[in-house]
Amino acid sequence: MTQNEKATAPIVLMEKVNKHFGSLHVLQDIDLEVAPGEVVVIIGASGSGKSTLIRCINGLEEFQSGHIEVDGNELLPDGKSGRALQRIRTEVGMVFQQFNLFPHLSVLDNVILAPMKVRGWSRADAVETAERLLERVGISDQATKYPSQLSGGQQQRVALARALAMEPRLMLFDEPTSALDPEMIGEVLDAMRELAREGMTMIIVTHEMGFAREVADRVIYIHKGEIAEQAPPEKIFDQPDDDRTRSFLARVLKH
Repeated sequence: MTQNEKATAPIVLMEKVNKHFGSLHVLQDIDLEVAPGEVVVIIGASGSGKSTLIRCINGLEEFQSGHIEVDGNELLPDGKSGRALQRIRTEVGMVFQQFNLFPHLSVLDNVILAPMKVRGWSRADAVETAERLLERVGISDQATKYPSQLSGGQQQRVALARALAMEPRLMLFDEPTSALDPEMIGEVLDAMRELAREGMTMIIVTHEMGFAREVADRVIYIHKGEIAEQAPPEKIFDQPDDDRTRSFLARVLKH
């Protein structure tokens, strides 16, 4: 693939992807394309398959049939992807509900670990990048502290800086604010808004509907493992076509 082809090709391509947990059909014939620079927000009820979908994209969950390509690397069903999976995980950053920071490492050391181990950067280069990213997410003054000394919002911003330190082509967010106290949610969403403004390709699973409306280029509503509807946010939130979308939004927006 030439550089021009890579620039215009979907960074994520999913075709007829099916995922089962035993007898439970969690993802059903998922078709999805995400373009470079696009911000896609996935909404839906708990248990609808949102998190499973994005975890399939970076191989954290195996799928049983269908086709997934991430940045030109093909993932195969049933975990048979080999080196392609390693390449994908190098190019895809992920921020989880829980912060998953190493408690025995300082903030700075949490951020520099992967670039040094995986990308082979020198400590000086990794530290320079980490300091820039910690400044970018608003916690440069916390670099020498340990995770236990930080608030939940600060820890999630460290997790964001850590993911960005690998210079990913794609960022996945799995309900990044769901474990936070209400007063801490805004600071994490602000950091994500800045990423969206800078053109980072992002797939975000969230229950924050106002945030989804604001940052998304496209919103996808998933219902019981199926993509029920996808459209620009103003269409989804103001004039949804699918009765299931209307019913879901009527429930979540009244709270």
